[in-house]
Amino acid sequence: MATANTQPSSAVRLTQYAALDIKGADAEKFLQGQTSAQVSLAKGSFAPLTCFCTPKGRMLANGQLLRLGNEHFRLLLDASLADTLANHLKKFAAFYKAELSLAASVTFAGASEPSETIAEHLGITLPEQPYTHVTSPKGTALRMPGSPRWLFMFEEETEEDAGSLVNSDDALQNAWQLADIRSGLAWLTDAQQDHFLPQMLNWEALGGISFKKGCYTGQEVVARAHFRGQVKKRLVLASVSASLLPTIGDALMDESGKTWGEVVSRAWSDEQQVELLAVMNTKVMEEEIPLHWQQQPITLHTLPYPVERLDPEQIAAQLD
Repeated sequence: MATANTQPSSAVRLTQYAALDIKGADAEKFLQGQTSAQVSLAKGSFAPLTCFCTPKGRMLANGQLLRLGNEHFRLLLDASLADTLANHLKKFAAFYKAELSLAASVTFAGASEPSETIAEHLGITLPEQPYTHVTSPKGTALRMPGSPRWLFMFEEETEEDAGSLVNSDDALQNAWQLADIRSGLAWLTDAQQDHFLPQMLNWEALGGISFKKGCYTGQEVVARAHFRGQVKKRLVLASVSASLLPTIGDALMDESGKTWGEVVSRAWSDEQQVELLAVMNTKVMEEEIPLHWQQQPITLHTLPYPVERLDPEQIAAQLD
């Protein structure tokens, strides 16, 4: 089998992402009051995970924040939330020298092996450390958290240009989604917006919440839930035998029909096997309550990280 170095088409087009650009003299100040990240940590290499919340601490969107220029930040997020979040944030950006716009011309692709062909095309060296990115006028390569993977953002590529570097293979798209799941990384979609506290997606365990920064929308609720230990639902990794993919939001139930969790993301791991991430009541793990999805038993697996606070400041210090 050819490697990514000689077969650039092993990079797959990813349509589930969108990019929201925030530009202007007050872009950093504006974001600092809206997002869970310590925005100053995004210095042009480190790309912290982050989220945006309602005043009640419920997630409107989560994503990854990159600084592409002195007054230019980019938020990577699920495409189903891009317009909604942009319209929400524009209400507050009006009080700052900051403008928000969707980067509609960006093409997204992912690869699980280093692609020197794409790196050469973008005029960059691929980043080696998770949470880091390298950017040129032609685009960006972002090393994702978890298993070694790179997310590429091509700036203003034509369909012909992008087609020579990436493909739209369904199996590779599923493999990318499966890698997210096995990394314990859940991207919020419009189906569950305003539904979860960040900790319910283990966001503080992935370095997506700074507890050392000042106020931002929802900060008080998020901090109180953390310091008082009030989070009773958590993201879990599971699998189920199935001939159809579960739907996002599907219930996970016990034998009596009581719902204990819901599906957040899912992907095929085999022809009749699905792996998924679900937000689940912690009592299930504590009491080992058997669950099922549509009469099929659910098997729980160990996440690849401890469910405990990981400060983004700590990640940034390790990268320096």
